Amino acid sequence: MPTTICDGDDGRLTPQDNLSEPLSDDSVLAVVRLSLIEGVGPLTSRALIERFGSVEAILNAAPSALKEVPRVGVKIARAIAGSDPREAEKVVEDCRENGVTILTEQSASYPRLLREIPDPPVILYCRGQLLPQDSVSLAVVGTRHASHYGRVQAERLARSLSGAGLTIVSGLARGIDGIAHEAALAAGGRTVAVTGGGVLNIYPPEHDGLAQRIAESGVVMSESPPRSPPLSGAFPQRNRIITGMALGVLVVEAALRSGALISARHAMEQGREVFALPGRVDSRTSRGCHRLLRDGACLVESAEDIIEELGPLVEAVPMEDGRTLAHPAELQLNDQERLVLDAIPVEPTSIDDIALACGLPVHRVLATMSVLEMRLLIGRVSGNLVVRK
Repeated sequence: MPTTICDGDDGRLTPQDNLSEPLSDDSVLAVVRLSLIEGVGPLTSRALIERFGSVEAILNAAPSALKEVPRVGVKIARAIAGSDPREAEKVVEDCRENGVTILTEQSASYPRLLREIPDPPVILYCRGQLLPQDSVSLAVVGTRHASHYGRVQAERLARSLSGAGLTIVSGLARGIDGIAHEAALAAGGRTVAVTGGGVLNIYPPEHDGLAQRIAESGVVMSESPPRSPPLSGAFPQRNRIITGMALGVLVVEAALRSGALISARHAMEQGREVFALPGRVDSRTSRGCHRLLRDGACLVESAEDIIEELGPLVEAVPMEDGRTLAHPAELQLNDQERLVLDAIPVEPTSIDDIALACGLPVHRVLATMSVLEMRLLIGRVSGNLVVRK
């Protein structure tokens, strides 16, 4: 797989709608080079780009000009001006040799939901391929020390959600994360693993085989260079990507102090739905979930609880079977429900016209419409007129 970044040819990180041409090698090196500089994170990168307009201009700027940018002090300014392009060259070559794709926010495959968070990663290293349908996803997180109950419930929920068509996003850690990924693969669905280290330096080591299987039918991704070690400080940062990739996050067993609760906090700040599985009142790993439930998280007993709670999508998403998805609740529809829904336009339409369009008796259309209305997919304008939401 070629290594590409799909920004403009000059490396300028200006929003554009349909970018598909890869950057030149020099522009690839510039973006990677900036990302490798210690102290230059997503927020600092954005401040620099806003001031100088392109990555190349940042790297060619004088330290005195760099220091005028908020968040950039003497140390960072000197690090930018004195950065060595040879390190970036090594990273790009490593990616090219190992099938790792480099994405930025303007890349065609960069996750749309991730662009919406306050501090989206400037760069993503990906093993595997992101698909448009991955925007209909749910993050599943929890303790590394899962109980038997937690393991069974995580497997059940992740398998059901994956079977319904949602992409499962998690962090490839021991415990709940690994169980969620395995369940999605077992259901024949897609899963995305966001790592705290590099995508060619998998942690924990025993999940190296799991990472390979995920890459073959989903994606393993990180904002760290491919060979980066799993440093402890990278994991909280990793959590914001997990939740930023998804429509919501499900917490399955978590202590009061845990990475899963950090993920839940990120989700709340990002405007994502938060779901929690209740557990035993005398279990330490249930306390975090119960705290979330007291704070307003949605209580979950089944996959249906989650799918019904997720609101309509901002943009219709193309699915593998050729249809488009406007609401996650559509994933649960049977053939008759799908037939009736497809016959209902966004303009007020009579029930008789809907029955004629889908070729079903009126009484069956009415019964099916009741299901669609309960799932908030349609609404009644008056007694005989309905619209698709």
